[in-house]
Amino acid sequence: MARQNGNGKSLEKWIWDAACSIRGAKEAPKYKDYILPLIFTKRLCDVFDDELNRIAAQMGSREKAFRMVNADRKLVRFFLPFVPDDPEEPVWSVIRKRSSTDPEQVGEGERITSLLRAIARENPKLEGIIDRVDFNATTHGQRDLDDDRLSSLIEAISAKRLGLADVEADIIGKSYEYLIRKFAEGGGQSAGEFYTPSEVGTIMSRVLQPEPGMEIYDPTCGSGGLLVKCEIAMEAAAKGQKPAPLKLYGQEYTPETWAMANMNMIIHDMEGKIEIGDTFKNPKFRTQEGRLRTFDRVVANPMWNQDWFTEADYDADELDRFPAGAGFPGKSSADWGWVQHIHASLNERGRAAIVLDTGAVSRGSGNAGTNKEKNVRQWFVDQDLVESVLYLPENLFYNTTAPGIVLFLNKAKPKARRGKVFLVNASQIFEKGDPKNFIPEEGIQRIVATLTGWKEEEKLSRIVDHAELKKNDYNISPSRYIHTGDEETYRPIPEIVAELDVIETEARETDHTLRAILNQLGVKA
Repeated sequence: MARQNGNGKSLEKWIWDAACSIRGAKEAPKYKDYILPLIFTKRLCDVFDDELNRIAAQMGSREKAFRMVNADRKLVRFFLPFVPDDPEEPVWSVIRKRSSTDPEQVGEGERITSLLRAIARENPKLEGIIDRVDFNATTHGQRDLDDDRLSSLIEAISAKRLGLADVEADIIGKSYEYLIRKFAEGGGQSAGEFYTPSEVGTIMSRVLQPEPGMEIYDPTCGSGGLLVKCEIAMEAAAKGQKPAPLKLYGQEYTPETWAMANMNMIIHDMEGKIEIGDTFKNPKFRTQEGRLRTFDRVVANPMWNQDWFTEADYDADELDRFPAGAGFPGKSSADWGWVQHIHASLNERGRAAIVLDTGAVSRGSGNAGTNKEKNVRQWFVDQDLVESVLYLPENLFYNTTAPGIVLFLNKAKPKARRGKVFLVNASQIFEKGDPKNFIPEEGIQRIVATLTGWKEEEKLSRIVDHAELKKNDYNISPSRYIHTGDEETYRPIPEIVAELDVIETEARETDHTLRAILNQLGVKA
C-alpha cells in the first residue's frame, strides 16, 4: 500500500508527479540529479519553519524569531540565509517565487543555483552536497533544464510539506529508491545504478542486530540505504526506549551518489561520516597509525563480478587485507576481494552481511585443478568466519534476474556454531510483482527468525558441518544442499552459467600463460 501523510498524496505519487514535471527534458535516470537536491532543500526549509515557529511561540512573532535566529544560529540545525517578504510566509516561498520575466533579471536556473549555494555557504556541512547541481547548465548552447520546466518541478515539490511531523526522516533515501525503481521499470536500468531492494536491507540489518552506540560501516554505501536500515533496526529493537544512536560510516565512489548519502545522513539526523573515493584502492577510514579502521558491523552490496582489479592491485595493498592463503581471487570477479576487505574492516567481535552474485559461493567447486576464487572461499570456511549464507528469490534486483545471496560473517562465532555453516534457501519466499518480485513482511520475519535462531526446516534451512562442505569442494550455495521442491534435481541455471563463464576465462588465461612459456622456450605455439 502506498504511504500517505498529512498532505493527502502518497509519497510515491508525489515524487513521480515531480519527475513527470520535467519528463523529456533529461534522460530518466538523470531526473534525480535535479529532484533530490530540491526535495532536500524543501525538507530544510520546512524544518527551519518548524524551528522558527517554536521560537515564535515564545517570542510572540515569526519576525522576532527570524531576528533571534540571525543573531544566534545555534538555535537551529541549519541556518537559511533568506527571509520571505512576509515573515509569516513559509521559507520555501523564497525558492518558489519565480523571478521576473524582465530580461534584465536573472533566469530561474541561475536564481535557484544561487539560493542553494548561499545555503551551503552558511552551513559548511552542506558544501559539496546541496550545491553540486547547476540548474542553469547548458549542453551545446541548449539549457539542460529550461526555466519553465524548472518552475514546474518546484511547483510539484511544493505540493507536499516535509516538516518534522509530516514525513518519516528517510525522505531522501526513499525518494532515491523510488526513482531508481521507476526508472528501472521504464527500461532505464543501465546507468550503473545498483539498488539494494528494501526488504534485503531489512533482513541484513535485523540479522546483524546492531546495538546502541555501535559503529557500522558500508564500504560501497551508495545513497546510504543499508546504513539507514541498521539505524531503523536498532531503534525498533529498543521498543520505545531512547537508545544511543549508531555511528555510521560509509564510502562511495560516485560524487552524485556520495552527495545523496550525505543528504540521507543529514535529513535522518544520523551520526557518522560519508567519504568519497575508491574504497578498494584507497579506503579512507584509517587509524592514526595508518592502519585500516575496524567496526562492530559491516553491511555492503558491492557491484557484482567487478573485473577491473588486477593481481597487482592486491599485491600492492599495504593494509593486510588480502592474507596469505586467500589473496587474489582471480581477474574475472572481485566478489571475494570485497569480502576480504570487509573481513579486515571488522573488529575482533565484528559481524558482516554482504550481498554477492549467486555464483560467488559455488564457482570453481568441482573443477579439475585449482581455482583462485574457490581457494579464497575455502580460506574463509577453514578460518570459521562464515556463519550463514542466504539464497534469495529470483528477480528481486533491478539490473539482473539472478537471485543473489547474502553472506554473513562472524569473527566471534558462538562455540555451538563453530565448525558449521547455516544455509537458508529462501528462493520460494516471495510474491510476484510487476516488473520485479518482492519479499512480503511476513516473509522477511520468517527469514530473519530462521537465520537468527539457526532453525532447521525442511526445504528451507540446514546446518552443514565443515566436513560436508569440504566433501563438496567448498561449495557453500544453499541450493546445493537444500532442494525446495520434489522435482528439483538440478542446480539453478544462473549458477551453472556463472561457473561456465569462470571456467572459460580461466582457460583463456591458462592458454595465454602456456603460449608465453612456449615462446620463451623457442617453441612455436
